[in-house]
Amino acid sequence: MQATSIVIRKRVTRLFIIVGVVLCLLIGRLAWIQFVRGEELKEKAKLNRMDDIPIPAERGAIYDRNGEELVVSISSDSVCAFPPLVKDGDPEETAREVARILGMEYDDVYKRITKNTNFEYIKRRVDPEITQELKKLDLPGIDIVEESKRSYSKGKLASHILGFVGYDNKGLDGLEVKMDEYLSGTPGRIVIEKDARGRQIPQALHERIPPVPGNNVWLTLDETIQYFVERELDNIIAQYEPKSAVIIVMDPETGAVLGMGSRPDYDPADYGSYPPENRRNMAVQLNYEPGSTFKIITSAAALEEGTVKPDDRFYDPGYATVGDRRIKCWKYPQAHGAQSFEEVVMNSCNPGFVEVGLEMGREKFYRYINAFGFGQKTGINLSGEGKGIVIPEKDVKPINIATIAIGQSISVTPLQLITAMSAVANDGILMKPRIIEKITDSEGRLVKEFKPEPVRQVVSRETASQLSLILEKVVNSGTGKNAYLEGYRVAGKTGTAQKAGPGGYVQGKYVASFAGFAPANDPKIALLVVIDEPKPGQHYGGQLAAPVFKNIAKDTLRYLNVTPELSEEEIENREEQAQVLVPDVVNTALEDARGILREAGLQARVEGEGSWVINQQPKAGAKIPAGSEVIVYLGQRGGNIPEGQERTVPDLTGMTMREAGQLLGSLGLKLNPEGTGIAVEQKPPPGTKLKSGEMVSVVFSPPVWEPSP
Repeated sequence: MQATSIVIRKRVTRLFIIVGVVLCLLIGRLAWIQFVRGEELKEKAKLNRMDDIPIPAERGAIYDRNGEELVVSISSDSVCAFPPLVKDGDPEETAREVARILGMEYDDVYKRITKNTNFEYIKRRVDPEITQELKKLDLPGIDIVEESKRSYSKGKLASHILGFVGYDNKGLDGLEVKMDEYLSGTPGRIVIEKDARGRQIPQALHERIPPVPGNNVWLTLDETIQYFVERELDNIIAQYEPKSAVIIVMDPETGAVLGMGSRPDYDPADYGSYPPENRRNMAVQLNYEPGSTFKIITSAAALEEGTVKPDDRFYDPGYATVGDRRIKCWKYPQAHGAQSFEEVVMNSCNPGFVEVGLEMGREKFYRYINAFGFGQKTGINLSGEGKGIVIPEKDVKPINIATIAIGQSISVTPLQLITAMSAVANDGILMKPRIIEKITDSEGRLVKEFKPEPVRQVVSRETASQLSLILEKVVNSGTGKNAYLEGYRVAGKTGTAQKAGPGGYVQGKYVASFAGFAPANDPKIALLVVIDEPKPGQHYGGQLAAPVFKNIAKDTLRYLNVTPELSEEEIENREEQAQVLVPDVVNTALEDARGILREAGLQARVEGEGSWVINQQPKAGAKIPAGSEVIVYLGQRGGNIPEGQERTVPDLTGMTMREAGQLLGSLGLKLNPEGTGIAVEQKPPPGTKLKSGEMVSVVFSPPVWEPSP
């Protein structure tokens, strides 16, 4: 008995020990939960019974520099559902009514309103008339919430700059995405206490945390100047049918972009209906060879380094030879002959610039290419900016220096080029381009300001002034005559660059451009016009881009109240006197044609051989400045040349197959072509005497570059 009692006591003792250990563990666990994880679990419990519904913040507006609204947010109704409350009623009937009113599929609506969530959007941004009809039904669990949506009140105006937002009101392109952190604001919340089934508890916690509206962005853009830009872009598309076109207007003193546009374009309010390429901002993304507009940079570098002076003498035989390559002047087979450097710029003479570039040398030339900002981004607040293409300095050969000097073998963006040219207009100081002026909050208080930012002094004030005077003569008497603006001093440069493609430069594809600033003595605007691949037959920058420059500069200077040097009446009288109609001189004798043109106040430039005018450029009826040249192409009357008549073989090098054929045909000679592109060889050589009816064999090859006036 005693042994049994001892065993029982031992068992009871063990049991008490086990129970004691378990109790200690439970007490320890309870203490851990209560004191260590208490706050954490309390928050989780709160979240589990609280429904947190976000309230989107209203995006800030975007204004031009004068406070004109370009983009604003407006109120919009969205239809939503609280699935737990919908399930308490008749989900099928609710889905049918909602689908009928909203014009949606029944199955889609039913899935949304019966989801295992506490809140679900059914359809966003619904017309107020429709939501009013839905409110009248007072369907359980269906509600209308107010959201904001973007309104682009000016349509397509400045679409590439402004960009667009998605359905979640987040920026997707342009300034909408670039400045999203400022525009988006801080979302608010509605906090509702609910039961285990997700139903709102009467008299329970109901808290609303209001959203903070986004900040407003003020641009340097001027709505009126932007309208001038867009008007001319539309005219370019209608008249020349190019692949793309770009116009930028800048204040050279501050780097502020006053106007910027490109084509093709799109409507930000309906961006999904346009192809992606329409949404590219070509002003900052297009990489192109600038052609002769780049000669502004070559001139600035050479003048600053003392490589050349305005009165230094040059001789143009029509081409320049670099190694085994021949770079022709745009006037070839004719030549400019003896001329000063000032005249080299005025005539946009390629051989003269090749000589200057080679004499300046790689190291000096590249120092200015880099200093003007080529091969690097400008840092403007726009998305997708390109940096151009510059051959690495260590890989540059003499032929590259020669072609870069005339604006080929280097790619730039339109923004880079106008920024660099603006440095010349701004006493040699390169400014960082700006598109944003300031940022303010919803109460109008200043949040951030973007002040003019000088980058560096690229050339001296003296060099900039010297080059400005030369560029002014380009417009007054050189290749930029069509940019001449009566009453204002205008400086500028034309450009015509052949486009590169697989295997070399592509015949018939050009980029026509004009870069300039005005007034030349006190620049208020710098302006660049770029026309990419205009329709065949028209490609010179002086013909296409210079008149566009003139139209925008004229309207912009008057809008900015820049006083002309002549009165309005004097300007109108001189403009009427300056423009003359081109007479028709086709099918007339050369001497008669000269007389007709002279009487009209024009000059004749003769091309070809013969005594009879078989074609002319510009065509009859065109309106051009008095004193301009009309090219007359000569041949034989009726095209009939007696067999056996001796003719002199012309130099066909650099001509297209069509040009060579026309010229030989006018002389009574026949063309035997080989290959495609431009003429590189011919047999017999120029100057040989042949009898009419005989053959001239010509080898054509794709050109390495196109001379660009």
